[in-house]
This record gives sequence, structure tokens and C-alpha cells, in this order.
Amino acid sequence: MRKIQLANNEFYHVYNRGTDKRKIFLDNTDYQRFLLSMHLMNYEKDGLMIAWRDYKTTNPSVDLETFLSILRPDLRGALRSGLDPLVEICCYSLLPNHYHFLLKQITEKGTEKFMHRLGIGYTMYFNKRYDRTGVLFQGKFKATHIESNAQLFYLSAYVNCNCEVHGIGRAEGYRWSSFPEFIGKRKKGLCERGKKVILDNFKSGEDYKKFAKENAEHMRDKKLDEKMMLE
Repeated sequence: MRKIQLANNEFYHVYNRGTDKRKIFLDNTDYQRFLLSMHLMNYEKDGLMIAWRDYKTTNPSVDLETFLSILRPDLRGALRSGLDPLVEICCYSLLPNHYHFLLKQITEKGTEKFMHRLGIGYTMYFNKRYDRTGVLFQGKFKATHIESNAQLFYLSAYVNCNCEVHGIGRAEGYRWSSFPEFIGKRKKGLCERGKKVILDNFKSGEDYKKFAKENAEHMRDKKLDEKMMLE
């Protein structure tokens, strides 16, 4: 049983890693597939991943935005108006053996539905691609309730700059996180709506960048200190 009840209009830090700390992303194709899943599996309407795959087979040059715009009118209207998403993705980061999200739940059991689809769908893809069987993630996803704006902002820095916390690379150039979207280096992304609740509290994207980078540096130093103490 999950220790906390996930409620609508509340924010959560959601995360998980590969079983036995194994890598869950082995190349760029894996990262891209996971991001596609994050987009297409975040709607009340199920089956969009299969519909996209079938449409792409016969229309190889079409992009995702065009695909969504030409779906039948009832679904198209829901997607365009933003009434059907299960959660708002505020920010995210994908690392070789784990991921982090900040999510706002906007439909009943939306977080569970989204994460269940994402976990099952990506595991099926990964196992087929790498000719393996069994679980990929370390149990059910973990979720922490965010109880204040200060905690939300601090965790957004942790999530957006997680590659720096782990010493993988500079966050502003990291392709597999929402940070470039926050600071204006990526025009469109998964957080177009969700990021507003964070950015509206800063003067500019540059102001947020300074805040996030300073906190990421502090988090990395703290992590290194903890590692040294354990050693």
C-alpha cells in the first residue's frame, strides 16, 4: 500500500530507478521513447501510443503535433483545450538509471494512471528492444507530497539540475531534462503549462536559472560530503 493518498490539485515529487540500480536508458533512442511516452500517456484517452505508432508507419514524415491536431474532432478538442491530461508535468529529469518528476495531479487517480502506463509501456519497449524479461524498475514509483512553495521551488532546482547534482553534465545543455525549457533554450516541451507555477515566482528565466544552479551546487556538495562520510 502507498503511504500517502495522492490528491487532485496537489504537487508531488515522483521518482524511481532501475531494479538493482541498473541503467534504464542505454542510448538516445531510449530517452526519446520515454519522453514520447510521457507525452502520449498523459491523457484520459488511452491507446494514443499505439495510434501514433500506426499513423507514423504510413506517414513517416509527420510530427507529433500534427498527429494530435488531426485526430477525430472529439479527441482533438479535448487535447487542444487541455482538459484531458491526467497530470501537469512541472519539471522532469531523466538520468541513466533513474528519473525525477514534479507533478500536479489534476484528475482523480491521475498520477497512478500516468505512472502505471509509463512504467508498463516503457518496460515492454525496453524488454523487447534488448531481448530481456522481467521487471525494469525498482518496485512502484515513489511519491513525496510537496507542502509549501519553498519546497516546490527547491525541489524544482533538484529535479531540473539533477544531472549536475550527479556530476553528469551542465543542466542548461542537458537534453533529457526540462531545464532548457525553463531558461528559454528550448521553445516547446512537456512542461509548457506546468512550469508556470514555478516561473511566475521569478523575475525571469535567467533569475530562475541563477536560483536553480546555486541550489544544485549546494545539493551536489552535500551529496559528496555524505558519500565521503559513508566511505
